[in-house]
Amino acid sequence: MALSAFFSKLKTGLSKSAEKLGQNISATFTKRKLDDAALEELEDMLIAADLGTAVASRVIENFRRTRFGKEVSDVEIREALASEIAAILQPVALPLNPAPGRKPFVILMVGVNGAGKTTTIGKLATAYREQGLIPVLAAGDTFRAAAVEQLQVWGTRARAEVISAPPNSDAASLAHDALAKAQAQRADILLIDTAGRLHNKSVLMEELQKIIRVIRKLDSSAPHAVLLTLDATTGQNAINQVRTFRDMVDLTGLIVTKLDGSARGGIVVALADAFKLPVHAVGTGEQAGDLRPFDASEFARALVGI
Repeated sequence: MALSAFFSKLKTGLSKSAEKLGQNISATFTKRKLDDAALEELEDMLIAADLGTAVASRVIENFRRTRFGKEVSDVEIREALASEIAAILQPVALPLNPAPGRKPFVILMVGVNGAGKTTTIGKLATAYREQGLIPVLAAGDTFRAAAVEQLQVWGTRARAEVISAPPNSDAASLAHDALAKAQAQRADILLIDTAGRLHNKSVLMEELQKIIRVIRKLDSSAPHAVLLTLDATTGQNAINQVRTFRDMVDLTGLIVTKLDGSARGGIVVALADAFKLPVHAVGTGEQAGDLRPFDASEFARALVGI
């Protein structure tokens, strides 16, 4: 998918979020002076759009410093807001590039069930294959037969081997076998799926930490990336998920999915501000091409509806 086509899809995907924020701005700022009352209304809008109180407060202070007392239009507010948001997002908009000399480059995917983790692995595998790299997939969520089957479908699409094991097998042993096979095959990428059962955090933490310990017996530098998949529709709950998984493993980056079905796209801004973790990619649909590298400026403009 061409970048312009993806931006169009991103804009469409964020339309619910943009309507929530943009329409309120248009209704409030039609040739209006930016006084205390107007700034308070704008701050409420930003918080309601899931940007978070810290971001909202900082944006309002910047507006107070640069535009207070001036007559502004809704277009001016949107443009200024897009610039403010892009400045917050720019430092975290980093591509996920396999490190030279790491072969295979091991990516451990974590996240709650239903966040789109398995689908994201499939999309990444397809993208790497299109780049001429050889991916291998490990079906590490051994307790969910549907996850294994789903990964096998994506493996076929990406022409990637899927390493699986019988139901309820030890996920760490599977990850070890998958890395051994990926090394033997001189594969470029190993993507390891994991369980996402947060109702018992201690068991999940032990499982993830065991996976890391076991694969380090074969490669002391692995995993080279630990990515958390987040469902944008969960809004502020995504903040709690990042904290929870950050306590379990050393997260290196985020991938945000399901922006096409969410009115809560502003959560990406809150996450960037709160955690400073790289946002490598965003998803706007079910097709392989619907996962693309995160672009701060495009996202900011789509979020405010311009």
